[in-house]
Amino acid sequence: MFCGRYPAHEIYSSGSEGTVRITSAVFHSSAPNLAACPESDLPEFAFIGRSNVGKSSLLNMVTRKEGLAKVSQVPGKTQLINFFTINNAWSLVDLPGYGYAKVGQEQRTGFSVAVAEYLRRRPNLLGTFVLIDCRISPQKLDLEFLGWMVSCQLPFVLVFTKADKLSSKAVQAHCAAFLHAMRPISEEPPDHVVSSSKSGAGRLEILRLIATALGHGG
Repeated sequence: MFCGRYPAHEIYSSGSEGTVRITSAVFHSSAPNLAACPESDLPEFAFIGRSNVGKSSLLNMVTRKEGLAKVSQVPGKTQLINFFTINNAWSLVDLPGYGYAKVGQEQRTGFSVAVAEYLRRRPNLLGTFVLIDCRISPQKLDLEFLGWMVSCQLPFVLVFTKADKLSSKAVQAHCAAFLHAMRPISEEPPDHVVSSSKSGAGRLEILRLIATALGHGG
């Protein structure tokens, strides 16, 4: 499911069947680039998005461990690749947000290279959740990043964040507009999840995707 090669649909079903149950979630380490990433054979799932998209809040919601990922009001606070070990069996990876302004251009370029190398060359990375703020119109930066992901044939799923800030009808309209904007990028629109860190919406859907990639549920 971590790919645009399958028919697109909003992933949703009731109950908790087919998910993974998180019993432990701990911070493991941080790295500035691929070379410094920890040696590991644990499957990894990365989270990335524009600054202030709600990435840290989403990670805390998915793991149900408040404060696991540090939430900041300052865009671009995450400047390292952060690894979190789940159930001593797999990892969630918090990648630096793209598009933040309060860093020098040279440093920003360094972050871009580090993220690109991790996404392209990390052998145990199974898929990437690309977070999109569902409150705003399609952004060039998001579309450019997703175009790069598609060109590199890297599997991903879109996660529309902050759904609690809008009505259901508005959320559907914004998601549809973004998927329409992706048509020039990808022949098949990617799978997507609608989420809210406040209400917990999307948590089971994300865990089902992870369970599918791991080859098991429960």
